[in-house]
Amino acid sequence: MATTQAEANEEKLLEPIRAEIDRLDAELLVLLNQRAACSLKAGTIKKKFQAPVFRPGREQSLLRKLNTANQGPLDERQLRAIYREIFSVSRDLQRQPNIAYLGPEGTFSHVACLEYFGESSCLLPKESFGDIFKAVEMRLCDLGVIPLENSLHGAVGQCLDLFATHEVYVQAEWISRARLSLISRESSLASIKVVYSPAQPFGQCTRWLRENLPGADQVLVGSNAAAMRRVTDETNSAAIGHAGLAECLELRVLAANLEDSPDSWTRFFAISPEPGPLAEADKSSIVFTLGNRPGALSAVLAVFAGSGINISKLESRPLRGERWHYIFFTDLDCNILAPEHQAALEQVRGYCDSLKVIGAYTEGKHVRAV
Repeated sequence: MATTQAEANEEKLLEPIRAEIDRLDAELLVLLNQRAACSLKAGTIKKKFQAPVFRPGREQSLLRKLNTANQGPLDERQLRAIYREIFSVSRDLQRQPNIAYLGPEGTFSHVACLEYFGESSCLLPKESFGDIFKAVEMRLCDLGVIPLENSLHGAVGQCLDLFATHEVYVQAEWISRARLSLISRESSLASIKVVYSPAQPFGQCTRWLRENLPGADQVLVGSNAAAMRRVTDETNSAAIGHAGLAECLELRVLAANLEDSPDSWTRFFAISPEPGPLAEADKSSIVFTLGNRPGALSAVLAVFAGSGINISKLESRPLRGERWHYIFFTDLDCNILAPEHQAALEQVRGYCDSLKVIGAYTEGKHVRAV
């Protein structure tokens, strides 16, 4: 086919720009390999001192510096996306950590892993949150990823409970918004008689279900994976999940963007068998129990208030095996293990039957919607 004059003019204008891009790509390749060589050296030192490969505080600090120096046209979201993959490759060069998540591929947890750890990550699907905690505690995996809470519908209670029974620690947190889809083997909404989902997704799309599937039964299951297994095997059924699961399981997306509110975010934790580095930590999470005594909780809160420590989350959960006793999950806006907070921590410990610092880490940021 003959080239038109307009195409010829376009090529003439693009030719010098493409040549400049080629030159810059060659320079980038050299610089990326120089950076990779530095990562390998850092990995050798970390191995010598048995230090963790994953350093979320260091990564967040570097991103803040880059964003401050950035003059565009790249925006912060684009810059973070590029460096997410650079960090992922750097970890892979040193020793890519094995990361457990609630599988299978295509679940919200799987997507959350990719958006935080990058495409070079070694991701291992697990069938339950308990399996994730066990794998991390037994050091079968270096890290585990769990959803902790949703901004509109509260905490994932099972994950809070597991912190009380497993020796794991928070390494990092991040916050993401995932789009909900209705997934089925059927071809139309009219065929759907039952919808499977965990409680959290049901809570996020109550209005949509009422308006679009008023006659369908809503059946709670333990995970998105369990919902998908039911849908794969059953006719006239659907599940709420991430659209990526439909492609993985050869199912159909009957409807997308089911959320009643666009401002629904999920907070994720990366957990490990050991506490993370404290140098960059600016947030902490603790769990504690109290005797059934008047004023016990108010005494704890008074210590934190008197020490200028803000409590950004306080949630109670029934203590298993102890009727009418509770365990408290608490977020503190400081590194509670820093020297200046040790007196307050010990004073609080004196009021508690038990207290465990489950993590001092860098405050998480919002990442892209998926």
